[in-house]
Amino acid sequence: MGIRDQEPSLETMALNDIHTPVLLERCIELLAPAIQKPGAVLVDGTLGMAGHAEAFLTRFPDLTLIGLDRDLDALAIAKQRLAPFGDRARFVHTVYDGIVDAIASQGLSEVDGILFDLGVSSLQLDRVERGFSYSQDAPLDMRMDATSPLTAETILAEYREGDLRRIFENYGEEKLAARYARAIIAARQIEPITRSGRLVDILQEATPGALKNAGHPAKRVFQALRIEVNQELSVLERTIPAALSSVAVGGRIVVMSYQSLEDRLVKRAFAQASASTAPAGLPVELPEHKPEFKLLVRGAELASDAEKALNPRATPVRLRAAERLWKPAAPSGTKRSARGSGE
Repeated sequence: MGIRDQEPSLETMALNDIHTPVLLERCIELLAPAIQKPGAVLVDGTLGMAGHAEAFLTRFPDLTLIGLDRDLDALAIAKQRLAPFGDRARFVHTVYDGIVDAIASQGLSEVDGILFDLGVSSLQLDRVERGFSYSQDAPLDMRMDATSPLTAETILAEYREGDLRRIFENYGEEKLAARYARAIIAARQIEPITRSGRLVDILQEATPGALKNAGHPAKRVFQALRIEVNQELSVLERTIPAALSSVAVGGRIVVMSYQSLEDRLVKRAFAQASASTAPAGLPVELPEHKPEFKLLVRGAELASDAEKALNPRATPVRLRAAERLWKPAAPSGTKRSARGSGE
């Protein structure tokens, strides 16, 4: 996905031109059995510019959608785009690990479908001043939620060398993490590192000549900084179990991730939810030990060549999906009506 030279205004933005939802038809196919009934509720945990949400509300006229996003700019665009659907579209400003509270805010304890499209959004990439891209010079911000305090600039100014190395290794899987961390510490002694262009220069200068043609040296470092700024992996690790607990019997969850660290967390949570809890050697599996979920796709499903050609952002996607088979009895007094007030 490219970066635009000029930022379009909210009023003139052609949403369909700048945002093609990834694997839209596949997501609809997987979620349809759970959400095509009257009164069904779907949570879009990564609402973004509402490309998926608009399609679901259009295809399923009895559906209510709860859209979550930490990005206030994205929520503003989504509210504008989904205004024609009235009260069928609800909006909650939250990081997606707040999914249980977000559902409860609508008077519900469970929902029929959940969709997550992880990673950085089209809006965040396309708005240069957000600082997510290494291909355009911009302030080193990288916050998905502009109200949160930590920025990439703060990390580069305050983190110790060992901490920088750790996040580059753990979140960027960067083999030159130690070299890049040392270079950043040395550079910031001369002047603060406040812009993405300056950081790119530092990384390029620190990259051995033999490796300069092996991909852009800033790619993994920028990924690591973005993950650290937004605490993406720790948030996701909390989110998937919370989301699974919120799926009704017969309900489904679809998660799309774009890098191996995210997918690994999703895979682990889905594997646990779809495994028997019976003790080893037990001759008969008791009902309470049966898996609560079944997996709907084998492994991680990738985009087809046709999808990649249509939408380059789909190239690294890994899709996983599951359906709830049964659920332990819920406490009495909980409600499942979709009648609630949106934010």
